[in-house]
Amino acid sequence: MKIFLWGVLPYIALLSVIGGTIWRYRYDKFGWTTRSSELYESRLLRIGGPLFHYGIFAVIAGHAIGLVIPESWTNKVGISETMYHWVAAVGGIIAAIATLVGVAILIYRRRTVGPVFMATTRNDKLMYAVLLAALIAGTYITIVGMIDPHGEGVNYRETVSPWFRSVFYFQPDIDAMNAAPIRFQIHIVIGMVMFMLVPFTRLVHMFTAPIHYLFRPYIVYRSKDTRPAPGNAPHRRGWEPIGVKDRN
Repeated sequence: MKIFLWGVLPYIALLSVIGGTIWRYRYDKFGWTTRSSELYESRLLRIGGPLFHYGIFAVIAGHAIGLVIPESWTNKVGISETMYHWVAAVGGIIAAIATLVGVAILIYRRRTVGPVFMATTRNDKLMYAVLLAALIAGTYITIVGMIDPHGEGVNYRETVSPWFRSVFYFQPDIDAMNAAPIRFQIHIVIGMVMFMLVPFTRLVHMFTAPIHYLFRPYIVYRSKDTRPAPGNAPHRRGWEPIGVKDRN
């Protein structure tokens, strides 16, 4: 079982993400969308959407830093394990709360707003269930780490991180991951299942985030000219003032 979970399942997840994304783009290009429901309801969406998206961006960034950067690198630049742990824990709990509150609002909106609920598919329900499970498991890990910062297995950079990097070397360190506490193992398995679902759910839009909006030129909006057409304007002696509205 440990060989399958930590030596086979990661590559199944990678193949699913890469192959599924290519398949989705090639055969369902016009279905590559979040199926926006903003027209049905916008008040809750304006609150839950930003909370979830900004929170999940922070969560992903924190995972990337913790899993990719070795502990020896942070030690060399003078960042102790204690300092790293507390920065990661405080930042992680803030990001987790924002993400959980955001996704809770979105789920509440999807369940209580009739048109939005009617537009919800079984695929969406599965995606929300797996996403919520991953967030709850990750939040639990962060809380346990804050309560007992020196507890057994808290330093995941000695177990989970080496395993994660070894997967991309095609030499998965199964023993390292197997030595991690069960809470980390559950979180990792749920995470791999979630990534396998990405190409086949609305989460696929993460690969086409409109980053180019940050660099596009400004759009110039001009106000509508409310002055009457030349043929309908009342006759007036002298020059017509430019840029001044008729006060009559």
